[in-house]
Amino acid sequence: MENIKRFNSFAEFYPYYLSEHSNSTCRRLHFIGTTLVIFILALTVGRGAWTLLWVLPLAGYSFAWVGHFFFEKNRPATFQHPFYSLLGDFVMYRDMILGRVPF
Repeated sequence: MENIKRFNSFAEFYPYYLSEHSNSTCRRLHFIGTTLVIFILALTVGRGAWTLLWVLPLAGYSFAWVGHFFFEKNRPATFQHPFYSLLGDFVMYRDMILGRVPF
């Protein structure tokens, strides 16, 4: 059985999250998936097309998981830390836009 790392806060988790995203192709795929999630969510709310909500996890996770399984060669952090991982996606997205994390 795999050891699950424990974190007391998101601030403790985020450096680990970034270390699991060292491959630039993986980060770029995350960026594409997160961009799609934001776009689909805005479209859903803007048009009141609530049936589109089911597409959100598909759009976000499909790109991220391709990045992990084929480029990063690791298991996505979301399997063990779903909330922190989701938050990490958006924080890394912001940090990529701000130039703190390379594309």
